[in-house]
Amino acid sequence: MRFVLISFICFISTWLIAQPNCNVYLWNGDTAQYKACQYLESNIDKYYQFSKNFHLVIDSALLICPRFAYAYREKAAPFVKSGNFIEWKKNIDLAVTYDSLIYLPVRASLRYKFFADYEGALADIEMLERLSPTLVEYTSNGTYHLEVVKALCYKQTGNSAKALSILEKHLLINKETPGLYDLLHLAVLYLHTGRYKEAEEFLLLQNKAYEYADTYFYLAQCYKQQNRMEAYIECKNKSNHLYKNGQKLTDPYNELFDQVYLSDIENL
Repeated sequence: MRFVLISFICFISTWLIAQPNCNVYLWNGDTAQYKACQYLESNIDKYYQFSKNFHLVIDSALLICPRFAYAYREKAAPFVKSGNFIEWKKNIDLAVTYDSLIYLPVRASLRYKFFADYEGALADIEMLERLSPTLVEYTSNGTYHLEVVKALCYKQTGNSAKALSILEKHLLINKETPGLYDLLHLAVLYLHTGRYKEAEEFLLLQNKAYEYADTYFYLAQCYKQQNRMEAYIECKNKSNHLYKNGQKLTDPYNELFDQVYLSDIENL
């Protein structure tokens, strides 16, 4: 439960950063962004995100201040939800141009999450690191620290050794506060490289934080590889039970890395 709360806090903090405080622009003497922000704040909630009027409101805010990054981010949002990568990219790129520190994490998050653009996500994360080496950032929904995303993107592009190195280092630094699924992802990397003792260790640590069907699935794999058949059968049955009771990796929008399905468990 502690790890659930940590991820929730990360989500809230990221969400708050994404919503501009209009007064900040005024305090900085930027009256154009202040007026655009005030206009958008007063009108944007009146319309459905996919409606013409929603976009007209954003366009009106951008007429007030063409540098208003948040307006471009809001304009991009319906396009990513509808799968229109070209229009999403055009608008999120403008958001990044005018406020890189805030919107590079957003662009990186959505590139890997919705478009499997792992190279693009890596480029964004590395650009953010160059701009602000000490900045701690999470994905746009708070599920992952960007270091974890970096590791998973390297894994997806075939560089499991680099992925493992990054994830090991990240969890060594953050051993008291790992993310919701971080321990599981590290364990799967160990499992796939034949390091069964380390895989078992981190899968058991994941279970101490929160039990998932997916964790027991990989534990069953681990025990099967070591010919520990009694433990294998026990974990396979536990995985099946948890899956049917909804205790599994889940995201409302896409498949997570290392997520498993009932057919995977049954065919193990």
